[in-house]
Amino acid sequence: MKTFELFAVLLVLSALFLSAAAPLPQNADPPSEVVKLIFIHHSTGENWLTDGYGDLGKTLGENNYFVSDTNYGWGPDSIGDRTDIPNWIEWFSSANTPIYMEALFNETEQHASYTRVLPDPGGENQIIMFKSCFPNSALEGNPNDPPGTYEELSVSGAKYVYNAILRYFGSRPDKLFVVITAPPLSDPAYAANARAFNNWLVNDWLRENNYPYSNVAVFDFYNVLTDPNAHHWVNQGQIEHITTARNTLYYPSGDDHPSEKGSRKATAEFVPMLNVFYHRWKAAAPSEPAPEAETAPQPESQPQALPAPAEGLVIDNFDSGTVPLSYGWEAYRDESTPSVMACRAAEGGRSGNALKIDFDIAAGSWGTCALMYETPQNWDAAGGISFYFRASSEGVFFDVDLYAGSSENRETYVYAVETSPESVNQWVEVSLRWEDFQRASWEENAGAAFHKANQITGLAFGMSAPPEESIAGSIQIDDLTLGYTEAEPPAAQPAAETEEAEKPMLPCASALLMPLFAAVALLRRPKRQPPIF
Repeated sequence: MKTFELFAVLLVLSALFLSAAAPLPQNADPPSEVVKLIFIHHSTGENWLTDGYGDLGKTLGENNYFVSDTNYGWGPDSIGDRTDIPNWIEWFSSANTPIYMEALFNETEQHASYTRVLPDPGGENQIIMFKSCFPNSALEGNPNDPPGTYEELSVSGAKYVYNAILRYFGSRPDKLFVVITAPPLSDPAYAANARAFNNWLVNDWLRENNYPYSNVAVFDFYNVLTDPNAHHWVNQGQIEHITTARNTLYYPSGDDHPSEKGSRKATAEFVPMLNVFYHRWKAAAPSEPAPEAETAPQPESQPQALPAPAEGLVIDNFDSGTVPLSYGWEAYRDESTPSVMACRAAEGGRSGNALKIDFDIAAGSWGTCALMYETPQNWDAAGGISFYFRASSEGVFFDVDLYAGSSENRETYVYAVETSPESVNQWVEVSLRWEDFQRASWEENAGAAFHKANQITGLAFGMSAPPEESIAGSIQIDDLTLGYTEAEPPAAQPAAETEEAEKPMLPCASALLMPLFAAVALLRRPKRQPPIF
C-alpha cells in the first residue's frame, strides 16, 4: 500500500474511533406531551417562578410543563413551612411521608405569580422539584467531611439527609425527583463547605450510592449564581458543569435573594437541563402497572421487596461512607445504664475503611450497631451473608442480627460469634447461611430458623454483657456481602477427625443469646431543628 493510501486509511479509522468515543448528544427538546410538575420552595423559588423576575414558571409552560408549587403553610401539618435541608427527612423519609406525598402528587394550585396557559392534563404530578433557601449554604464542618449519622446543617449532616431520602426515591421510579441546590450566600464564611457539598451532590451522591435508576437528577442552582462564567447547562448537546474560583453570590438583590438577572440566567440554563433529565427518565422508566396489579391486595405478611440481587453483592465495604436505600449504620444502647456504644467507618480495613465498633457495656446490659432499611430487601437468592472481622481481644461474644417483616411486627433472628485468638491479629472470615440464624430468645417462636430472606428490613452487630460483669473493647467489620461459601475441602485426615472437619468453617456459636435490640423500633438521635426560612 502506498504511503498516501495508508495515511488516508489511518485518517478514516481515526475519525471512526473519535466518532465512536464521543458521547451521544443529550435530548434537550421539550416533552412531546404535557407533563405535570410541582416545585417545593420558599421565597427564592417564588421569585424564580414569578413573571417579570425569574420567568421560570412561564418558561416551563412554554416547554410543555404544567406547573404547580407549594410555599409557606402548604400541605398536611403545614409541611410547606419546612424546606431546610434537615426537613427533607420529614418529607421523604418519615412515618408521614405517604401522607405528604399523596398531597404533593395531587396538588394543582399555584402559590406564586406566573403565567399558566396549559390546561391540566389530569393525573398526578410526575416531576417533583425541591429546593432549600440560601441560609442552607451556611453548612458547618469541613469540605471533605463524610456523611454523618443524623440530619443537621453541616456538610456531614446534609450528606446524611440526601443519602437517607434516596431510598424513597428508589421506591418510586415512576416519579422524577429533581434536586435544586440551595443558592449561595454573600458571606464567604462557609462558602468552601457549600461549594464542596454541592459538587458532591452533582458528581458523587448517586455514584457513591450505586443508585440504579434514572429518576433522580441535580441542578446546581448554587453554582450558576456564583459567577457569570459558572454554568450548569446543555452546551452543544452535552451537559457541562463549569465552576470558577468564586463561591459566593454574584447576583444579589439588596440581600441574599438572587436578583432578576441571576434568576433569569438560572432559568435559561435549567429548563433545557430539565428536558434532558425528563427524556433520560422516560427512556428508563418502568411501564405503567396493569389495572389488576393496581387493585390486587397485597398480603400483610409479604411486604413488597426489591428484586433479588445476585450473590456476591456488596452490602457495605465501608469505603463510600454510605449504604444505598438505608438509614446508614447507627449505634443504640441500653440508655438505662452507663453503657457506651459507637460505630463508624474508619481507616484500617482490609483495603480501605472498616466499620469500627467501640463498646463498653455495663453488666446485664446491651449495645448494638444497626443498619435499617425502610424498603424490605429481597436477599433470598443469595443463600446467606459473609463478612470479615478483627477484634481487640479474644473470648468476646458478639451477635449478628437479622430483622425481617413489617415495622409493626418486626422479627429478630440471631447468630452469635466468639472472637478467636486469630482474630486479634488478623482478619477472620465468617460465612453464614440463612438457616444458621434463629429467632431471638425474647420473641415468640424462639429458636425458629430464619426463613424470611425476601423481607429483610435490617441487620446489626451487637453484644450483651452477662449479669455479673461488664465487657469493653472494639471490633472491626469489613467487606459485608451477600452470599454463603462452603469451606474448602480439608486435606486428608484421620477418620476420627473427618466428620468434624467437614463442617463449615464457622466461628463458635454462643449458647447464650441475650436481648440486644428489644426495642428495635428505629430510635433516632435527637434532631437539631434549624430555623425556618
